[in-house]
Amino acid sequence: MEPSAPIPEPSGGLAAPPRLRERLTIPVLASGGILMAVMQTVVVPLLPDLPRLTGSSPAAVSWMVTATLLSGAVLTPVLGRAGDMYGKRRVLTSALALMTVGSVLCALSSDIAVLITARALQGAAASVVPLSISILRDELPPERRGSAVAFMSSTVGIGAALGLPLAALVVQYADWHTMFWLTSALGALGVAATWWAVKESPVREPGRFDVVGALGLAVALVCLLLGVSQGGQWGWGSPRVLGLFVVAAVVLVLWWRQQLRAPRPLVDLRLVTRPRVGLSHIAALLTGFAFYANSLVTAQLVQAPKASGYGLGLSIVATGLCLLPGGITMLLFSPLSARISARRGPRITLALGAAVIACGYALRIADSRDLWMIILGATVVATGTTLAYSALPTLILRAVPPAATASANGVNVLMRTIGQAVSSAAVAAVLVHHTSLVGGVPVPTLHGYLLAFGVAGAVALFACAAALTIPGDSSGDGDRDGDGDGEGTQRARGLIRKTRAGALEDA
Repeated sequence: MEPSAPIPEPSGGLAAPPRLRERLTIPVLASGGILMAVMQTVVVPLLPDLPRLTGSSPAAVSWMVTATLLSGAVLTPVLGRAGDMYGKRRVLTSALALMTVGSVLCALSSDIAVLITARALQGAAASVVPLSISILRDELPPERRGSAVAFMSSTVGIGAALGLPLAALVVQYADWHTMFWLTSALGALGVAATWWAVKESPVREPGRFDVVGALGLAVALVCLLLGVSQGGQWGWGSPRVLGLFVVAAVVLVLWWRQQLRAPRPLVDLRLVTRPRVGLSHIAALLTGFAFYANSLVTAQLVQAPKASGYGLGLSIVATGLCLLPGGITMLLFSPLSARISARRGPRITLALGAAVIACGYALRIADSRDLWMIILGATVVATGTTLAYSALPTLILRAVPPAATASANGVNVLMRTIGQAVSSAAVAAVLVHHTSLVGGVPVPTLHGYLLAFGVAGAVALFACAAALTIPGDSSGDGDRDGDGDGEGTQRARGLIRKTRAGALEDA
């Protein structure tokens, strides 16, 4: 692969002074990741009341979650590739701007069609983390990069843990539109801070954007994830669901052939099929499945009525507070993940994280009646997720050239998203088949919850096994399996340093 071409940042415009910009890069990017996760979770406390508030059906309201999932899955690899080609800061600020516009639309309207459209716009923010990780690789020295990438990865869990109780408090004590006005203000601040404080990456991948590949991937992902997310409601054997899966499979085959023939493909499949990259994507999918079951099941378990014999009957605010220790743990353990990756390699960190997730589910199976044990088990799963999610982007950074980091990390995030969607469908299927009537209302049984924990724990062990099969890490960042591409990476970095030195001399 040709070395990427460094492009100097255009002069002029408002920008932070160089030293101040260096200090602000990580906090600004991390705040964007946290805001993205908050934006994805704030709608959850509203779901039971939205049919009444919008005058629509529960099925229509569920699309406020589905639309974000679908658009995020489609746009993450597309925007990642666009960032590699046209500038990561430019695409990052565009994604944050779309998220903010979606939040403003939600604040202004109670029409379900507008709300669904707005939530689809907010799905663009799913690309914030992979784009930010790419910027960190380009801008930070190697000794700071590991901890920064680990912290950036953990922002997803931190934001999710903060978003649920925050949204529950707003919904309980204020008009629900207030929540979206608040997120709109934070989004606008995030756009301005990113444009002001984050320097445009000089690493670009030349060529034309693969429009055909983007459209093909979009059709395949929409069909696949729509079938997975709606399978429980429409019926897994229904013609609609089966038809979606067939279309997804056919389009994926055609898309794969097109990508192999394209001169500048949307996704470099030759790179993806290398063991260090492909196995990292498989581990991401399995880890996403295992992690997501924790949030889904914990929220339902603690809110189950006491008459069920195991439920605690907690409010949505109390439920969010139960998940808050996990978010704090993710913040505290991200530096540890970076240190383990630096000493033992990110694949060991990933395997350790997956094993810790499995241990967390073992605690959940051992005792899911006492609140302190529920919080402990959920926090252990969150700790394992921190280790695993922090290691995944480091694996990708070490396995791909600088010009492909945003798109490669975008695919990795896409695999996590698919894993989460499958986890949601699997957990729903398990709980639906294990219910009992409590006060005339069907409620999942404790056995159903324990079975869901067992499935998630088993998947975590598969993720651990997949991590251990990834070829060993090399000490050089970007040296992909010793095939010589690491030399191209070093040449690219040399060009970047010369460009920056020349810019300083001109200044």
